[in-house]
Amino acid sequence: MKNGSARDLRRAASHFLGPPHLPRLWFFTDPLRTPEPWEIADALPAGAAVVFRHFGLVNRDAVSRRLLRTCRRRSARLLIGADWMLAERIGADGVHLPERMAAKAGDLKRRRPDWVVSVAAHSEHAVRTPADAAILSPIYRSRSASAGRPLGLQRATRILQASASPVIALGGIHLERVPELARAGFAGAAGIDLFLE
Repeated sequence: MKNGSARDLRRAASHFLGPPHLPRLWFFTDPLRTPEPWEIADALPAGAAVVFRHFGLVNRDAVSRRLLRTCRRRSARLLIGADWMLAERIGADGVHLPERMAAKAGDLKRRRPDWVVSVAAHSEHAVRTPADAAILSPIYRSRSASAGRPLGLQRATRILQASASPVIALGGIHLERVPELARAGFAGAAGIDLFLE
């Protein structure tokens, strides 16, 4: 991260309104684009979230434990992507579920009420899944290989109005877009490039 980015991220987080327990900024890891995610996590403002997407990494236990130590030091929360057993094993703060697994959110939250449970969403139907947060994407054009066609802010705003949960914007998010996302009603912003600026 460049000098001053932590200050810029704190300022960005202050734009969003939402439940006080919910992170406003969400850093999503990627094994190729962020091979040492603890370095980025170490510059996050307090209260941010890190979503560890391990994509089958052989050393995911070791990486997730290192990330957890960094998150504890930074007063950030660590969520494990798709793997609640790994989350329990290392003592993470929650889990992020892909859309195909979103139906498990309610059971996980009942079993672990102390966790933050978020779900990925790409449509109006998906944001109706009850969870602590729905991560709606892609809002804008994204460099992520898995990102589909961007929703655009207007359509994304219509989708978030149907949500059963606070909605976090993901996909092509940069600092200059934060104010318009906050005005549209998003509860926070997520991404990779957002934390590499």
